[in-house]
Amino acid sequence: MQRILSTQLASHVHETVTIAGWVHRRRLLKSVAFLIVRDAEGLSQVVVTDQSILEGLTEESVVEVTATVTPNEQAPGKVELTEPVIRVLSAVGVQLPFELHRPELTASLPTQLDHAALALRHPARRAALRVAAAATEGFRAALGEQRFVEIQTPKIVGSATESGANVFAIDYFGRPGYLAQSPQFYKQMMVGVFERVFEVGPVFRAEPSDTARHLSQYTSLDAEMGFIEDHRDVMAALTRTLTVMMETITMRAGLAIRSVPGEIPAVHFREALKIAGAPEGEPDLAPAHERALGEWARKEHGSEFVYVTGYPMRKRPFYTHPDPADPAYSNGFDLLFKGLEIVTGGQRLHRYEDYVRVLAHQTEPYEGYLEAFRCGMPPHGGWAIGLERFVARLMNIKNVREVTAFPRDLHRITP
Repeated sequence: MQRILSTQLASHVHETVTIAGWVHRRRLLKSVAFLIVRDAEGLSQVVVTDQSILEGLTEESVVEVTATVTPNEQAPGKVELTEPVIRVLSAVGVQLPFELHRPELTASLPTQLDHAALALRHPARRAALRVAAAATEGFRAALGEQRFVEIQTPKIVGSATESGANVFAIDYFGRPGYLAQSPQFYKQMMVGVFERVFEVGPVFRAEPSDTARHLSQYTSLDAEMGFIEDHRDVMAALTRTLTVMMETITMRAGLAIRSVPGEIPAVHFREALKIAGAPEGEPDLAPAHERALGEWARKEHGSEFVYVTGYPMRKRPFYTHPDPADPAYSNGFDLLFKGLEIVTGGQRLHRYEDYVRVLAHQTEPYEGYLEAFRCGMPPHGGWAIGLERFVARLMNIKNVREVTAFPRDLHRITP
């Protein structure tokens, strides 16, 4: 008999079916017992009249149950399984570090991360990973409809993309190499091939940051597009992408979220400092400033999103295009969501001579990258979304480690 999932039981009333999954909980009463079985889609309730069947059957053991689907308004999905035949596929013979049947995991986050293989089975942890999967699906769908081509770029590189101080150095067959901080150089080069490209992949940051918003490895949703006028074209494409991502999350993960406004409010960096109450001349926005801007966007525009444009050039990477009207500021932007930066993007330099100038003729480490500009590149720009940070903010979860399957940070390299 072919196995079915818990969500399919209601369509098989009065039929004999087979389910399989993990023992989520046993409820032993005087005259009857209930076995709650968990699978990838949800929970099934099995009615057991002979309680001896459940002796020694521990939580998280894997079982197969063949039984009759019987209507019951009080059961999950309004059906339950009666007259079961239970076969143990894999028994658990150890004491579990925490219980999964409770609405919330009571174990501390470090304990959960130490036992990630078990903790990730909890519905709350699984829900976050489903949202991440739906966000990625929506990202791909949105860029596909906008004529972007998906690419895959190297994660072992010969030079740092952002800053030499924040890379993981490796021994690459006797010569120095690094784990890629971003696919930035490669996605720019691929604009010369496909005009519009995107990538979903890991990036690595050796930042000594031990905060609730930083990881040493995270998933980056990157895009780059050619033949733009300036960064505003990039922002328009990003807004459309976020709209589809949110729609997909609602449809696939069942998370009730507010839609993305048709036009996300935007403020220049100088104005953002005033709104946030920051001193004039600050080179960047602190977390408190981002929170203040998020509150302003919500009150003044009814938006959970706000673009901050025109960051000072001294705080942007060397490939950032300056504002032609005020070269001290950039054609770059950040997107804040609920008072937290989740996207960085902007227009890039596209002329070879501009790169020679900003690199002060120290071009040798970047020769492979610069060849694309020697050979002709259109005006272009792009963005990068930190997936885990986005999902955590979307679900109002304070620590990105709670939405990451196996996080890597200053203190953790296993499991």
